[in-house]
Amino acid sequence: MIDVHAHFAEEGYEFPAEWEKIGAAGVRTVILAGDTIAHSRMHRAFAEAHEGCYYTAGVHPESANGGFREDMIEGLRALCLGPKCVAVGEIGLDYHYDGSDRPAQRELFLRQIALASELGLPIQIHSRDACADTLAILREQREALRRGFLMHCYSYGAENLDAFAALGAYFSFGGVVCFKNARRACEAAGACPMDRLLTETDSPYLSPFRGEKNSPANLPVIASKLAELKGISPEELVRRVRENAERLFPKLR
Repeated sequence: MIDVHAHFAEEGYEFPAEWEKIGAAGVRTVILAGDTIAHSRMHRAFAEAHEGCYYTAGVHPESANGGFREDMIEGLRALCLGPKCVAVGEIGLDYHYDGSDRPAQRELFLRQIALASELGLPIQIHSRDACADTLAILREQREALRRGFLMHCYSYGAENLDAFAALGAYFSFGGVVCFKNARRACEAAGACPMDRLLTETDSPYLSPFRGEKNSPANLPVIASKLAELKGISPEELVRRVRENAERLFPKLR
């Protein structure tokens, strides 16, 4: 199994016990997602020390609220050159909270898309309550997306799958599909093209067990639910997800 999006930096996990637990659950690959330059650096260090672990480097849209700074891009460039960096991310737009600096978010998003294009890397995208603007930017930047991109923790419903997929999107689903009131997420996962489907946990967030801290060790529960939604065996789902992940993130091969 592969978790394409998790967070370890400053999240209070106990290592090496947690990493051993993850391996015992059958999770062979974990991609740690960067949300700040500091966390991206921590994830790089962890990935370099652990077989089966990789990382992305990026600045989350919420970190743009202090305004865009040129040193962000230069810091990311150095991180992205690491041999275990598989993508630029997580980057994007988040309009969930009042007072977000939307122009700064858009500028940071565009600059990081340009960096990924320059370095020949795919992108991991965080997009919340910003579907129209995210699609508009991706359409404008279509030529820069030739390496593909991941819509992490996809939340925009089955009705928008085709629009993102036409631009080269892959879609990852996590613990939300296990929630009792997750009809919309389950419909999207069920409708997702099988060759674009990926699994994630977004640990330590969005545990399939409400109120608990999430871990990549919970991935078997998520994979089982996704297999049910797709009408295939868990073993087939794991195989297909691995193929998809290696296509989007070639460094995993």
